[in-house]
Amino acid sequence: MGFISEFKTFAMKGNVIDLAIGVVIGGAFGKIVTSLIGDVITPLLLKPAMDAAHLTNLHELVALGTVKYGVFLSEVINFVIVALVLFVIIKAINAAKRKEEAAAPAPAPAGPTQEQLLTEIRDLLKNK
Repeated sequence: MGFISEFKTFAMKGNVIDLAIGVVIGGAFGKIVTSLIGDVITPLLLKPAMDAAHLTNLHELVALGTVKYGVFLSEVINFVIVALVLFVIIKAINAAKRKEEAAAPAPAPAGPTQEQLLTEIRDLLKNK
């Protein structure tokens, strides 16, 4: 098998395509979360502290002239929210899987084996 055909087989596997789709959706979701945190949640949570410091932007929170702890706070809040959202999503997926497993029908009882059927047929023929 040539290198190109082997690569084509690898690249077209369902797992690779699913991973690529997940990465693209994850990137888009990351932008949404970043906007939600940077533009909505962080200003609401830190509004009193920012007003007291006479700041309008979280990125202006600086200590000792160079330590941008406002950016750090924003990233920590971002991480906590992303982790919380992922936890809720995973919890919902696991609950759905449990419902599917509970709703799955019990396997049908195993019927007689081929040998048992042949034995019964033989016995019936003997008795005739």
